Parts: sequence; structure tokens; C-alpha cells
Amino acid sequence: MANVRPFKAIRPGEEYVESVSSLPYDVVSEEEARALVRENPLSFMKVIRPETAFEAGTDIYKEEVYLKARDLMQENIKKGIFTEDKEPCFYIYRQMTSGRVQTGLVACFSVDDYLNGVIKEHEATRKDKEEDRTRHIDICGAQTGLVYLAYKEGKDLRSVMDKVTNKEPLYDFVSQDDVRQIVWKADDRADVEAIRAAAGNIGGYYIADGHHRSASAASVCKKRRTEDPDYTGDEEFNYFMAVAFPADELTIMPYYRVVKDLNGLESSEFLERLSKSFTVSKVSTEFTEKERSRGVTHPARKYEIAMYLDGQWYKLNAREEILKNDPVGVLDVSVLQANVLAPILGIDDPRTSKRIDFVGGIRGIGELERRCSEDMRLAFALYPTSMNELMDVADNKLFMPPKSTWFEPKLQSGLFVHRI
Repeated sequence: MANVRPFKAIRPGEEYVESVSSLPYDVVSEEEARALVRENPLSFMKVIRPETAFEAGTDIYKEEVYLKARDLMQENIKKGIFTEDKEPCFYIYRQMTSGRVQTGLVACFSVDDYLNGVIKEHEATRKDKEEDRTRHIDICGAQTGLVYLAYKEGKDLRSVMDKVTNKEPLYDFVSQDDVRQIVWKADDRADVEAIRAAAGNIGGYYIADGHHRSASAASVCKKRRTEDPDYTGDEEFNYFMAVAFPADELTIMPYYRVVKDLNGLESSEFLERLSKSFTVSKVSTEFTEKERSRGVTHPARKYEIAMYLDGQWYKLNAREEILKNDPVGVLDVSVLQANVLAPILGIDDPRTSKRIDFVGGIRGIGELERRCSEDMRLAFALYPTSMNELMDVADNKLFMPPKSTWFEPKLQSGLFVHRI
């Protein structure tokens, strides 16, 4: 059984929540984060990206930057912008956008369940990013961002959550990304026990997004266990804050790739090498914005990749002989990595290479064209990974290539903080 428990959330007052609510720390650039804080001084972005309080160019890994995050959080509490619930509660978090609804349980999940594989991973972390969030959590003494979990079956959990959502919500507002955000508090003792039992009976959870946040929570837990060898396992640092959604309510968008150069090749040489693994065809650029929004240049099916090079869109259709059968090999991101990025462009490890960058699917193909006109040479748009593929990889204890999934809508930061 999974160990899932309620917690005393530190959260904004209803009058502040719309201003406080922000996108996660890792989906905006430093420049974008600074702009958000300038426009809205209450934005929680200033806590999760504390470098915005310093001059541009400041080393974001300096201790004083993390101390600033702690001080800003404490200031929010002192001013009454945030308060801490008096009793441990569960929270129900619903997001509504473009006719889609997803409703999840906000709770604390066991670090031991994460370490023992009850909570399953599908992606390796980057050491620098994990260390960043580890220091942020440890110095702040709090987890400030939600881990995004999914589960396959949970009729009992959905049933009790439905009961809670018949009550008046704590929050109901539209966030800056035009998503309706609704939160209910489950504080009735009978509801709390029913949720705890139902969530615990779910066979396993999958990390959809937030691998660095969960790994960092585990690192802080290990550190504090070492510092306190008499720990009981009941301390808050043994748990991390997450929201768990039914997998069938979630949508994965593609994660694009942009590359700085052709690894010393001329365009004609590059296209010729591609043709050994793909059929390569040009796509007309004479289409309207309406056609573009319908995905004219997006892949229409698995194993079809859209590529932008020298102002021209191409479709790359994988030849049958390069296709694999294993849980990772069947992914479109793996086909690109194994047949283009590594052997032709020399990008063997996209986690560490400085010649590749990643663009979330929500930004659209216009962003790929813009990047290729400024700092990149070519771009790839991929067919999205499915939830079934993600869970298959995790069930087999394997890892996808980095940045294989982009979940939308994004979870808002600042709605909940978990003190450890």
C-alpha cells in the first residue's frame, strides 16, 4: 500500500491567490521570470526563482540567493499573505481548459515509497538541477512546488473526491495562462480517513512531471535522517507534496528540439544522411495561420518527424528497419535521438550538450521558427508520447530520453507549500 497522508498547507488567502499563483519555476527563462515579478510583485515566482531579487548575471547557486527565497517566504507569512492550516487536510485540485477537466488529490507522499518504486520514475535527473532544488528545499525548510503524479485506477478515490467537490471551493480563479483553477479543502475527519484509505490502496503512482522536485525531496530527507539518526519516520521531511491525477484525464503535448548547428555538415550532406533512415519530403510553406494552428507542420502520426531547416519545413518518415520494439525504443523521441541527434549531429547526451535546447509544445511551431532565425540552426517537432507509453517505460524501470513529455495545463505554484 502507498503511504499517503494529509498535511497542514501553507497557502495564500483567497484575496491574494490569483496574484500569488504562478507558473512552475522550470517552464520560464530567467528573463521571463524577472518580467513576471516586475509586473506582479506578489507573484510566487519570486520565491521559486529568487535570483529575480538580484541583478541579472548573479550566480543563481549562491547561498544568499536561496536565503532570499527563505526570507521572502517568511515575509509572505508575516504579512498575512500566506497562512498555515491548523489541522492536516487533503486538498482537491481541479484544472479546466479548452473543454478539458482534470481533478487531482493534493497530499503528502512517502519518500520511502519513491525510493522503493511504489512511486515510479520514467526520466533521469540532471545533477545540477537536482542540487538546485535540494538546496532550495533545505534552506527554505519547505517544499514550494508540487510533484505531478498519475495513477491508473482509483474508483474509490474518485468517489470520495467527488463528494468533497460538491462543497464550496477554497479558490476559484483563472490563472495567467487562461486556465481555471479550483481548489477544495477536505478537512472533515471522515473524508480525510476515506481519502487516505482509498489513495493508499492504489497500486502505484507514476511521476508525470517533477522528477527533480521528487529527487530533491528525497535528498533532503536522506540528509536530515543522517543529521537525526533517531528519526521516527513520521517527520514531515519523510514526505513530499504532490498532486495525483487519474491518468485518463491527462494530456501530453510534444517536446520540441532545437539544435545550434549541423555538426560540420552542409545542408545537402545532412539531408542525404537523413535519407538513409527516413523518407524526406518538403512541406509547402504556403499555408494560412488557421492551417498552421491545425498542425500542418506537426507530425500527424507516430514515427513522423517535422523538421525546420534553412527556412523550410520537411517531413521525416522513419523507415521500418530502424524501428524498435522495446518500451523506450518505440518512442518518437528515441527514434530521433538514436538515428539523428547522436549519429549525425553528434549529440550523444542531450542532458548535458550545450548544442541542443528544448521547447515545450505549448509554445507552438512559431517558436521553433523564431529560434532558428536567432540562435539555432534547425528544429524538430515530434509526435507526442502517450500516457500508456510513459507508464510502460516506468513499469519496466527504464528511462526515457530527457524532455520526452510536456504536460498541459501546468500546475500552478504558490497554491500550497509544505513545511518540513
